[in-house]
Formats: sequence, C-alpha cells, structure tokens
Amino acid sequence: MGQFIDLTAKDGFTFPAYVAEPTGKPKGAVVVVQEIFGVNSHIRSVADGYAAEGYLAVAPATFHRVKQGVELGYTDDDMKAGFALKTAVEALPAPGVLQDIQAAVDYASRAGKVGIVGYCWGGLLTWRAAAEVSGLAAAAPYYGGGMTSPEETARKPKVPVMAHFGNNDHWIPLDTIDDFKKAHPDVEVHVYECGHGFNCDQRGSYDAAAAKLAKERTLAFFRKHVG
Repeated sequence: MGQFIDLTAKDGFTFPAYVAEPTGKPKGAVVVVQEIFGVNSHIRSVADGYAAEGYLAVAPATFHRVKQGVELGYTDDDMKAGFALKTAVEALPAPGVLQDIQAAVDYASRAGKVGIVGYCWGGLLTWRAAAEVSGLAAAAPYYGGGMTSPEETARKPKVPVMAHFGNNDHWIPLDTIDDFKKAHPDVEVHVYECGHGFNCDQRGSYDAAAAKLAKERTLAFFRKHVG
C-alpha cells in the first residue's frame, strides 16, 4: 500500500505522485505513467504490483497541470473527460508534462536504476520519455495511442525499449505497428491477440492472458536493464 507525496518539477511546479515502497532494499525503481483516467485505483494497483516485485514504484499525476485530483473510471463519460484533459496537457508549451516525468525519475533514482512503464496515453509519454528524459535505464510502453504516428515514430530512444500492442486495437492500426517495427528494429515489439487497454482489469477490453504475458516480459526486461 503506497501513499501520495509531492514532487517539484524543474520549473517549480509541484504535483502529487503515488509512491509504493518494496519490502526491504529496492532493486531499482519503476516510474508508472497513467492512462487518461488519472492515478486511479488501477494505476495505483499497477504501482503496488511493481513494488511487490521489489521496485520502488512512482506514479506521477500527469494531469495536475490542467486539473487537480483526477480519478476517473472507464465509462463513456469518463473517457470523454479523460480525452479532454489529455488534449489540454498535450497543448501545454514544451516540455509540458515531460518535466513532471523527469522529476519522478529523479526522485525514483534514489533506489538505483530507473525503468518506466506507461499505458494508453502513458504509453505515448513513456515513448517520448525514452527519447527526452534523462536518467532512465529502460522503457516499456503499452499500447501508446499516437506512438506509431510518423511524428512519434521519428523519435530516437536513448534507452532500450520494449513495446506492447494489441492486434485488434482500433486506436492503433496494425499497419502502423508494422511501420514502427521497421523504423525501430532495435525496439522489442510484442503484439498480442487482443484490443486496446488489455492490461487493465477494470476495462471490458481486459485480456488476462495477454496482460500476464506482457507483465512477465516486462519484468524480465527490467531485471536485465534495471535490476
């Protein structure tokens, strides 16, 4: 069970982050980047899961610059609200929310090497962080919406990346995943027989088998690069 703390970005902006501590000395850290639904119960449980695996887990509230205290569910109304908040964050002047992710990485580094994992919009932010945030050792984006667009595919990650996608994701067409793979032969790309949001056990698109396999692969990836 974790708790919220306050972190401060380079520009002086203070925002909350959910922190879950492992039992005993951490073997490294994992920054967990939220979907468009806030640092809700699902994202907190993901962070708790990484803490249970021995990592210091830090989940920054990446909506805080546009709205405080966001915790949405997965209804249609929640989806619309989340998209609106995401749009507002994406419209912020650069570096926008990446400086908050940088602050989370800086905080997490007290535990050793730092990996980053993100879901949905958080997957896109994780991909961007792999190219622009310093202090990372590895990145594992899950079904990052927009990540396979030409603009995002053009990014050059500075750390090893393992990417997870579903082959029935109506937000991320399969042909764009193929193009992404061709552009980044060094990125380890896994495609599962499922749709968007397959890792979230609170969504109708949850796929237990895909989620389990992706988590096993991600943990092995972090053991190799983080500790």
